[in-house]
Amino acid sequence: MKTFYSIACAALLTAGLSACTSEQSGTLPQQTTLSNAQLMNKIKGGWAGQTIGCTYGGPTEFRFCGTMIQDYTPIDWPEGYIKWYYDNVPGLYDDLYMDLTFVNVFDRLGIDAPADSLAIAFAKAPYPLWHANQAARYNILNGIMPPASGHWLNSPHADDLDFQIEADFAGLMAPGMPNSAADITDRVGHIMNYGDGWYGGVYVAAMYSLAFVSDDIEFIVTEALKTIPAESKYYKCMSDVIRFYKQYPDDWKRTWLECERTWSSDIGCPDGVFAPFNIDATINSAYIIIGLLYGQGDFFKTIDIATRCGQDSDCNPASAGGILGTMLGYDKIPEYWMKNLREVEDRNFAYTDISLNRAYQMSFDQALQVIERNGGTIGDSTVTIQCQTPVAVRYEQSFEGHFPTARFGINRSIKDNPSVDFDGIGIVVRHPAINGAPADYVAEIEVLLDGNLDQTVLLPVDFHDRKHEMYWKYQLPKGKHTLTFNWKNPQPGIDIWFYDAISYSDAPAPVSHQ
Repeated sequence: MKTFYSIACAALLTAGLSACTSEQSGTLPQQTTLSNAQLMNKIKGGWAGQTIGCTYGGPTEFRFCGTMIQDYTPIDWPEGYIKWYYDNVPGLYDDLYMDLTFVNVFDRLGIDAPADSLAIAFAKAPYPLWHANQAARYNILNGIMPPASGHWLNSPHADDLDFQIEADFAGLMAPGMPNSAADITDRVGHIMNYGDGWYGGVYVAAMYSLAFVSDDIEFIVTEALKTIPAESKYYKCMSDVIRFYKQYPDDWKRTWLECERTWSSDIGCPDGVFAPFNIDATINSAYIIIGLLYGQGDFFKTIDIATRCGQDSDCNPASAGGILGTMLGYDKIPEYWMKNLREVEDRNFAYTDISLNRAYQMSFDQALQVIERNGGTIGDSTVTIQCQTPVAVRYEQSFEGHFPTARFGINRSIKDNPSVDFDGIGIVVRHPAINGAPADYVAEIEVLLDGNLDQTVLLPVDFHDRKHEMYWKYQLPKGKHTLTFNWKNPQPGIDIWFYDAISYSDAPAPVSHQ
């Protein structure tokens, strides 16, 4: 480790990077001066590393859930690979064009752009969304604005990793200023997430921010964690990864296994409850820093390990590659990876009019504004950054006191007047199938809880506007409850079919085989 860092530090000093001092591997400088070229080089490295990492892991995304990708499983990198994805599967780059939605709003409205403007741009964008993002889109389109749009009482996906994969831009906007990056994430991250879901974005953005002023990956990973409240589950998981890394420095698989033992249970996202699928921010963030720590500054090792941890194995190497790319700089990412990237740098990402080359400049311009806003100075050819010691953001916890107890089938048409009986303090009813309806149809369903009208649910057939789950309710009085449904606008030829539901109580369900 020391050998790598001393070599890297010497190289950066040769390039004139004043932030890299003999103490750099263990401390954060009070200020640092970069040339404009060096600042741009790091910003470009962040975007480039993210794009490369996303592409590398693309074919593996959620194909390996609850299991690592074994060494004998090939992950290819053929010539023209990124161009192929641009041409054939442009939706792979959702974590990039999602970032660019917010970058574009800051470009139009300035760095003080309000959360409502960011939320509306996100909700009305043409791209498809899933999980926390789609839950937030539905909320916003139906009048629930941030921060309520991402709150766990309004979204079963509050702890999902959606903002984690979209927070890279905030760190690139705030070089050496992790607290300023956290302020940006507060506005954007609560559009779609809360608690651990928000912390995923706070932490990723802080690591990007610190990668501008440190060449020590272990320091970046550890120092950035100071932005997260120590009492949170998220903090405890990341601390475990760092501890296991020190205990097993040559065995990333052992660290992966130890994390699986403790942190792999998802209680929020209905797709991940009682299933190996896990889109929770906490475990996927663990995979990011496993890649960063065990990659030890090597670009291939970093994105390969982050990918082989499984689950969201395109987004995790994207974040790891972007953080490392920021630390190394664009011109230090090996040509093996850059050759494919250069073929697409002038091409717009899907659903946007923004290319990588334009993104580089937009982030550079925004970084200058954030530097100046926070006491830095902008010269003719240099910038001086007033570096920030990370401070923890506020504590939030989703699904406190809630434990999933059962997933049970409904398997009935709404025309059969189904009822859902459950015992506990919470319920999630998965999205039903709406069969035979035109694309512009919006089902209106009254949901009665224990005989009383609780809410009228609107279920658009249109995929863009859809509601991810039909109904959920938390924090109920503990006991037996019943849901019934009243279809307000039935039409001939249309049917609504309910599949299943998940119940919650205030303690895990007891297991007995007697």
